[in-house]
Amino acid sequence: MDGVATALESLRALVRRHCVGESTMTRLPGVEIRAGLGTTRPLPTIYPTMVCFVLQGAKRVVIGRRRLLYRGESYMLLSAELPATGQVIEATERAPYLAISLLLDPGAISALVLDVPGPRAAASGPGLGIGALTPDLQEPLLRLLRLLDTPDDIRVLAPLAERELLYRLLQGPHGPLLRQLAVGDSRLSQVRRAIEWIRADIGRPLRVDALAAHVGMSASSFHRHFKAVTGLSPLQYQKQIRLQEARRRLLAAPGDVTSVALAVGYESTSQFTREYGRLFGLPPAKDAARLRLAAAS
Repeated sequence: MDGVATALESLRALVRRHCVGESTMTRLPGVEIRAGLGTTRPLPTIYPTMVCFVLQGAKRVVIGRRRLLYRGESYMLLSAELPATGQVIEATERAPYLAISLLLDPGAISALVLDVPGPRAAASGPGLGIGALTPDLQEPLLRLLRLLDTPDDIRVLAPLAERELLYRLLQGPHGPLLRQLAVGDSRLSQVRRAIEWIRADIGRPLRVDALAAHVGMSASSFHRHFKAVTGLSPLQYQKQIRLQEARRRLLAAPGDVTSVALAVGYESTSQFTREYGRLFGLPPAKDAARLRLAAAS
C-alpha cells in the first residue's frame, strides 16, 4: 500500500509543480495537466478522444442524458469527440482538483493491438467509460510525467511510457472500448467518420440519410449507433458543435452576432440567440463579454 500512495502522491506533486495556472499543455505530446483551486460552474465544451486521469478532487460530467461522476484515483476514457458539460465539484486551495489528460492516437493503439491478444472490440455502446486508477496504471503514468523534469529524454522515453500505459488500459475493464479505435470497420469507427464529416463543415445542412450512406450504414442503424456512442442524435450533435464554434469566434473576434450565426449555419439570428442562451446561460454578446472579462482578470 505504501508504494501505491507514493506513486499517487508523486503524480500529484508533479502536476502541482508543472501546472501554470489552472491548465497547461506540457512538452509531452498530447498531455495536458490541470490544477483547479476551486469548484466551477457547469462548463459546456467538446471533449476530444482522450483518457483523463483524476488524481484528486471530483468532477461531474453530463454527456447527452448521461450524468457521470469521477473523482480522485479514477479515469475517464472517451473514444470519440463528445459535446459535454463538465463541473468540478470538489476542489480547494489545500486540496485542488488535479488531473492529467492524454490524447488517444488510434494509430498507436492499432499498432499495440496487433501485439496484444484480447477480447474483440465491443459492439456499439457509449463512447466513454470510467475506471479505477489502479497501481498498474499509476506506475507508467508516473514514468511518463517524470519526463517533465528531464525534457531531453521525452523524445525517446515518452513513447515507451505511453505504450505501457495504453497496454494497461487495453487489459482493463474498458479495453474493448479502446480496441474499437483500432478497428476500421467497427461501429465506433463509422460514427467517428460521421463526426469528422460534421466537424469538417459545420455550416453545411445535415442530411442524415446521406451521411449514413457516406459511412456505410442504413439511416436507422446509423441514427441508433450514433446516439449510443454520443448520447445525442446527429442533428443535436451538429447543433452543439455549431454553438461551441460560435462561442469560440465571438471570444476570439467580438463582432456582429448575426454574421457569426450565419457562419456556423443558422439562418435565424433569433433561433441562434435562443439556443446559445439555453446552452451557455447568457445571450451571445453578454456571454462573450463575460468570458473576455474572466480571461483578463
